[in-house]
Amino acid sequence: MRRFVALLLAATLAGCSGFTPFVTGPPSLQPTEVSPGKRVSICYNGLKTPPEKLQEMAQAECLGEGNAQPLDTDYRLDNCPLMTPARATFLCKPGK
Repeated sequence: MRRFVALLLAATLAGCSGFTPFVTGPPSLQPTEVSPGKRVSICYNGLKTPPEKLQEMAQAECLGEGNAQPLDTDYRLDNCPLMTPARATFLCKPGK
């Protein structure tokens, strides 16, 4: 019984990392779209990740290439896994 409880606890703790936001590829542009510049996308769980954390991560990815400005959010599971189903995309806009 102790072994079962230990395994259950370990699985629960390991599962918590499944909610951690991570950088992923931005959505593909349509053939008729012109690239607006560098884009950064982050998979996240909207119930666990505050917007400030997303902004901070996006700004870190834009490092030296401008300010991260929100562009779009999508919820397609072929882009991000089930535990982090939202994908926020930011545009790195050059600073003044």
